[in-house]
Amino acid sequence: MNDLCTLYKSQRSKAKEVLELLEKQRDEINDKLKLNESSAILHKELRTVNLDIKITINEIDHAEYNIQECESKDSSILN
Repeated sequence: MNDLCTLYKSQRSKAKEVLELLEKQRDEINDKLKLNESSAILHKELRTVNLDIKITINEIDHAEYNIQECESKDSSILN
């Protein structure tokens, strides 16, 4: 059971790293949009990055839920 907890924690950690990168990308795109507000390519990139951010946040939430479930099961086994 502990191996699963470790796996979920690793998934959460990796997803948080990806989230940081995506947020940096989003900030860079927003900066470029300040210079060129009408760029369709930049708006498309922004939509894509925002969608990837939402997906990554969902992955983090799912991993955290699994971690709580795993730790809950571990603590009930010990009691």
